[in-house]
Amino acid sequence: MRQDVLPHSAAPSSTSSIPTPTSRTSRRIQVTQGVRDSFSAGLGIFPLGIALGLLIIQAGLPWWLAPALSLAAFAGSLELLLVGMVATSTPLAAVALTVLVVNFRHVFYAFSFPLHLVKHPVAKAYAVYAMIDEAYAVNAALPEHERSAPRLLAMQIACEAYWVGGGLVGVALGAALPAPIQGLEFALCALFTVLTLDAFRSRKELPSLLLAGASVTVALILTPGMAMFTALLLFVGLLLARHAVTARRPVQEAAGA
Repeated sequence: MRQDVLPHSAAPSSTSSIPTPTSRTSRRIQVTQGVRDSFSAGLGIFPLGIALGLLIIQAGLPWWLAPALSLAAFAGSLELLLVGMVATSTPLAAVALTVLVVNFRHVFYAFSFPLHLVKHPVAKAYAVYAMIDEAYAVNAALPEHERSAPRLLAMQIACEAYWVGGGLVGVALGAALPAPIQGLEFALCALFTVLTLDAFRSRKELPSLLLAGASVTVALILTPGMAMFTALLLFVGLLLARHAVTARRPVQEAAGA
């Protein structure tokens, strides 16, 4: 009897690690939600990718540079700058400094980006690699209880697909058009403006918006040559000061009561 009972009682534990249909359905729903989340950012990412492809062709560079840059760097603002630097044979030291200054903001993204949700090492490495401005802005607008690893990764993969696909479309258009198109560089500024307005509408964070505006103004006056780097440092310092004041206020109110 003991031999008959033990295998029967052990059977559930042997199948407990197999994903149930319910968990697979939940994961599928989260992936669908992640792709849906990417639509708003994709409306800006895809045209910006087209602009990158057009700029590469208009600069006389090979077409394969568009997907190569998109996969190697996956940073829209940096890639648009690199096109001009590669076309003019900019020294490597200047390229390295530009990469540091332009992408230094991603260090601050990591403080609040939900990388802890992604457990698999390979998936976490991709989440770090694909932590672009648009992914950060879309994720910031989500309530914390709605965030999950499948939803986050699906949104990031969709954003990269928009970017790479847009670059290939831009390359094809650039090869077909008889004359160059002017003003494509403004697409990046327009995208950041839309993302800022969307984040402000979802969070209603007027103090943060005012602090960001003050940081940019001071940076443009004091260090116009590296305004982004200075503005980021000032903004982080002001946010830390605001956090310290906000955290001290309830303590003082409790002590006064």
